[in-house]
Amino acid sequence: MSGERAGTLRPPPVEAEPAEPDPREPVNLLFRDLRTSPDGLAEREAGRRLTVHGPNTLARRGGRRWPGELAQQFTHPLAVLLALAAVLALVSGAPALAVAIAAVIVLNALLAFVQERQAEQAVEALADFLPEHATVVRGGVRREVPATDLVPGDILVVEEGDRVSADARLLSGGVEVDLSALTGESVPVFRSAETTDVAGPLLDARDLVFSGSACTGGQALAVVTATGMHTELGRIAALSQRTRREESPLERQVKRVARLIAVIAVGVGLAFLPMGLAAGLSLTAAVTFAVGLLVANVPEGLLPTITLALASGVRDLARRGAVVKRLSAVETLGSTTVVCTDKTGTLTENRMRVTTVWTPAGEAPADGTTAPGAELRDLAAAAAACTTADPDTAHGDPTELALLDLADRFGVPCPAGPRDSSRMALFRFDPRLKLMTTADRHGENVVLHTKGAPEEVLTHATTVFDRGARRPLTAADRTAVVHEIGRLAARGLRVLAVAVRPLRPGVPPPRRREDAEHDLCLLGLVAMADPPRPEVAGAITRAHRAGITVHVVTGDNGLTAAAVAEQVGIGHRGMRIVTGAELDSLGDDRLDVLLARGEEVVFARTSPEAKLRIADALRAEGNTVAMTGDGVNDAPALRRADIGVAMGRSGTEVARESATMVLTDDDFATIVAAVEEGRRTYDNIRKFIVYIFAHAVPEVVPFLVFALAGGAVPLPLTVMQILAVDLGTDTLPALALGRERAEPGLMDRPPRPRTEKVIRPAMLARAWGFLGLISAALVMGGYFLTLTAGGWHPGDPTGPGSPLHHLYQQATTVAWLGIVACQIGTAFAARTDRASLRSIGVFSNRQLLGGIAFSLAFAAVIVYVPALHRLFGTAALGPAQLAVLLPFPLVVWGADELRRAAVRRRAGAATVPAAVRPSAPAPAGEESGHHPLPVLLARHGWSAHRLIHALGVGEHAAADIVAHAQHIAAGHGRPPGEGGSPTLR
Repeated sequence: MSGERAGTLRPPPVEAEPAEPDPREPVNLLFRDLRTSPDGLAEREAGRRLTVHGPNTLARRGGRRWPGELAQQFTHPLAVLLALAAVLALVSGAPALAVAIAAVIVLNALLAFVQERQAEQAVEALADFLPEHATVVRGGVRREVPATDLVPGDILVVEEGDRVSADARLLSGGVEVDLSALTGESVPVFRSAETTDVAGPLLDARDLVFSGSACTGGQALAVVTATGMHTELGRIAALSQRTRREESPLERQVKRVARLIAVIAVGVGLAFLPMGLAAGLSLTAAVTFAVGLLVANVPEGLLPTITLALASGVRDLARRGAVVKRLSAVETLGSTTVVCTDKTGTLTENRMRVTTVWTPAGEAPADGTTAPGAELRDLAAAAAACTTADPDTAHGDPTELALLDLADRFGVPCPAGPRDSSRMALFRFDPRLKLMTTADRHGENVVLHTKGAPEEVLTHATTVFDRGARRPLTAADRTAVVHEIGRLAARGLRVLAVAVRPLRPGVPPPRRREDAEHDLCLLGLVAMADPPRPEVAGAITRAHRAGITVHVVTGDNGLTAAAVAEQVGIGHRGMRIVTGAELDSLGDDRLDVLLARGEEVVFARTSPEAKLRIADALRAEGNTVAMTGDGVNDAPALRRADIGVAMGRSGTEVARESATMVLTDDDFATIVAAVEEGRRTYDNIRKFIVYIFAHAVPEVVPFLVFALAGGAVPLPLTVMQILAVDLGTDTLPALALGRERAEPGLMDRPPRPRTEKVIRPAMLARAWGFLGLISAALVMGGYFLTLTAGGWHPGDPTGPGSPLHHLYQQATTVAWLGIVACQIGTAFAARTDRASLRSIGVFSNRQLLGGIAFSLAFAAVIVYVPALHRLFGTAALGPAQLAVLLPFPLVVWGADELRRAAVRRRAGAATVPAAVRPSAPAPAGEESGHHPLPVLLARHGWSAHRLIHALGVGEHAAADIVAHAQHIAAGHGRPPGEGGSPTLR
């Protein structure tokens, strides 16, 4: 007594402040640990605790030093290389080109910086879930305070329309709360101070409410147990912040390319110095031409071309219903090997409709082809009475709207107004109990209507309504119902059981749901379908052809999810169901074995942590993972996956902020389309890399010829001519190649490995060793042909004032125009990697035709405008000299067309991709002989005693079912060939 009084008068020091009391302990102990009372805290104590615990906000980890991070963007290897090109352009007397290159560097740095800031936006969106004000009781007085001032121990008032400001334990009253942002459950749940849960997941506790959830009905008082980053919402925010975005494969590869180019450029430039001096050049001439070689090897247009190609891919994806927020994600999509997808709304239409009803008299269709009997009408009327949805406004749970539609079709409509006015009590759907019950006035009497998961209704039922009368529910009846449930679920239908209990005249409705949900009379089953989207099956087939594995990660029942998955084609190499409980029991090594089997898995009843763990396991195996999600709880997994895919229609703002891609139509087929677009974009990046690299050879070879000849052959190109190619005639065709249509067979090949480099040896061989050498030979041939035709001999002077100076300028112009002409042939050749040009259409890329037209116009200006002759070292050409250049494009393209035809012949007939090969037969002994529904319930943790009571299973059979379920769970992590678990369908 005295100790308690002393504790009240003299609070303990700050370091003795209780960290996080258990919110599920008895209320009197919770009051003691929080040192509060039903009258709330005193204002002075609340202020002290605010100092100790900090404001009720979601904090960021560390400050953002944006100037330093912006400066880091300028240290990108390609940015450094571009800076070197700018310096060389300035030294070479081209300040305008130097300014243009510098502008490209700045633009790309700002773009990358803006993209990285998206990492913080998910946490900022989480903060939006917290309200500005909250109502509390302090010192016995109810008042409104800023939500940021809430502290543990405050007495919080929760009313309809409020957004809960902190995690709290209910003290009195009951509220209906929308936890979809935290749990992903679309149906509001009821929380009451009268129910107590001391075990199980914290989010399932029926006497707790959580920060960020919305109160949709009722009123209650609660004591705040956690605020700020200590709440469940804060835990998700911290997890999201710890989940950092990694560089995409393309971002890493571009850095490698930049280093490769830098090594080549610097190496060639340095090698030229001793080579030029040995050939008899002066030191000044050797240094000058070494600078020219460096400029020739620096692809000034590469980085902006990649950026703009990715940006065009983003625009194309947006038109197809996928909004991509990070440019590099377009490339990552192309390397996707695994898609983890939700079921409802992604694979299906999220539009429920009752298709089948069952009573003890038998199964009947609900399509209106037959007139319903009295029992079917009673079943439909009872199911409709146990709803809260409004059919007139179509507002409410899709399942309940489907039940109301069934009542209309069966001739027993249930308008919302009369239904609600006759309602005397409501026990809302509880996701743990999987039941909902209403007490409704029926004439002078009260009738309880219950609907929910069939196995739960069976647990609470003792009688069955059969042929107009109630009779006891026997073990044989339970067995028959279980088999019917399993049969309907195996067809992909969602099954609900409906039961009633009329109360005796004059008996008021129960005040507690425990008093209502017992001794029920089973009326029958209602089966409804959420039909698969019609386009999903084709998308799944295309994904499999492309070598992509599709796992289903859902909170739904495993049998139903597996049936839907099978309908759309998931599980072509075998499929197994793994429940949330089984996944939790698997160690990381066993999970790796499960995922490495090659089968497609339905992860049923999964938690947010499970999604994150699945993504980690898949990425650890070298997969590129796309993960779908729509709730706040999905944010960490969306950020951890290589491609986080949020639902634009049904998803929360937090999910959309955390994701890399947002689907505007919530459709799985859009994901596959995005993968195809990613592959096309990546292929196009490779195409214009081949194009850009190919003309580096005809730019370098003239300098080598000059050096090796010791000055006897005048320099065929000038530095300004090289820059005119790299930043003039080169850029638009390269950008047009970034818009090239997909090559045939794009989605019939396996995904790229994560470790595959953007530049492959075959690309360099094609660019430098084939296209480049052919172009260099043509360019030098045109150069020497022009000189010799004008009377030049090796060693003749060609400098200013010499008789051959004009001829020399014409020859360099022919060499420069020869590079431009070869670029045209290279552009057409690079449009395909293996296929013939005819397969995609010679004139199908209008942007390329426009780019070539610009290049020709740009070249004509440089050649035929006298004012530019001195700057670029060019001269006007005659018809005969231009005629020499006309065959160049055809020669380059034709040679590569013949090379590609030879490659296709060597490849031979296309082989069947591994993704669509017939699956091996299932191992012997996989089928247990037990009905799948009891086995699945046992896998979800049902005991043998509960199976016996609810389903009428025999004692020995129940024990065998539980043992078999444990065998399945143990077998999930067992390597193939060592007694793996059964596949449940």
